[in-house]
Amino acid sequence: MLKSVDIGIVGGGQLGRMLILEGHRVGVRFAVLDPSVQCPAAVMTQSLINASFTDGEALEQLGKNSGCITYEFEHIDAEKLMELERKGYHVMPSPETLHMIQDKFRQKTFLSDHGLPVPRFMTVKTLEDLQKAADTFDYPLMLKSCKGGYDGKGNYLILEPEELPAAFDNMGGGSRSLMAEEGIDYYMEISVLAVRDQQENIVTFPVGQNIHRNNVLYRTIVPAPLPENVLEKARDLAMATMDKMKGVGIFGIEMFVDRDMALKINEIAPRTHNSGHHTIESCNISQFGQQLRALMGWPLMEPVLRKPAVMINLLGDEAGPGTPRLSGIEEAMKLGEVYPHLYGKAESRPGRKMGHVTILADTVEEALATADQVEEVLCIKVD
Repeated sequence: MLKSVDIGIVGGGQLGRMLILEGHRVGVRFAVLDPSVQCPAAVMTQSLINASFTDGEALEQLGKNSGCITYEFEHIDAEKLMELERKGYHVMPSPETLHMIQDKFRQKTFLSDHGLPVPRFMTVKTLEDLQKAADTFDYPLMLKSCKGGYDGKGNYLILEPEELPAAFDNMGGGSRSLMAEEGIDYYMEISVLAVRDQQENIVTFPVGQNIHRNNVLYRTIVPAPLPENVLEKARDLAMATMDKMKGVGIFGIEMFVDRDMALKINEIAPRTHNSGHHTIESCNISQFGQQLRALMGWPLMEPVLRKPAVMINLLGDEAGPGTPRLSGIEEAMKLGEVYPHLYGKAESRPGRKMGHVTILADTVEEALATADQVEEVLCIKVD
């Protein structure tokens, strides 16, 4: 049966928007399911299904109309997607992998059981469990909600024993599924984007350093300033992780590098990743182009970094909600290879990801210097 579109996307945010932009160049047709008719992908897609992410009938309608289904974020009903897969619809990456990743305790258990390095962790059902975790792991201690949460939401950093009761109560202890994780004295946070095609071939993108502010990604620097042997270990760990997980598509694998240059996996996202936005300009193929190839059954391309890059997230104006506009774009573009992106979100809110800017240069040091200048002039304002 001929489908009306090639790819159906659950979620119409910026990741879906950028995938559609990539697909338009080669005539790929899309449908998007999103509860907002003003979602960033709405003006790009050939078909918009305006429905909740948990609407089973709407998800099946998306499947009936699409050659394959993918998703642009994790907080959707994996069991409904598994049901679609049982009915013969093609869902990529595997809903089984999505289900595993959606629960942080289940994800860490899966990784640990498969011999992959992760921080020590344990489940927390009572305040006594949290105390036991503190006694076992010492401080700092991270208390996490097992489900939901993104950009640091759902995390509580505990620095001393007196904070345990407040942390437990603040995180909904006793009514929410929680886990405790040892705090890692890390030297650097990095991420590796890995892609698997329908023939089981896997490629990885260059390793990036991630710097966060207020638990939100602030900058990604590529290549990560690490010795080559550590970069190679990160790529090898990403490949080993992919070997244990099911699913065609792209995965963002976040890691800690500790003071001894040892690696531990933090979290995995079964989708394109914020830290990979630089690839649109910095590589011979973007993360979205690679994702498109995997979904369409086309051959992957071996990613090559053309130039060092710094990617900076553009967040909503702290002045408050309003209609967003990109201020300082002319001044920023005068500074060199500066590539601003605005996501088309209807409303700016303080701290909301509204866009990003990528800076390229001949060296990482030059890219960082230009990035500092760009930050002085380029920002989101509200009207």
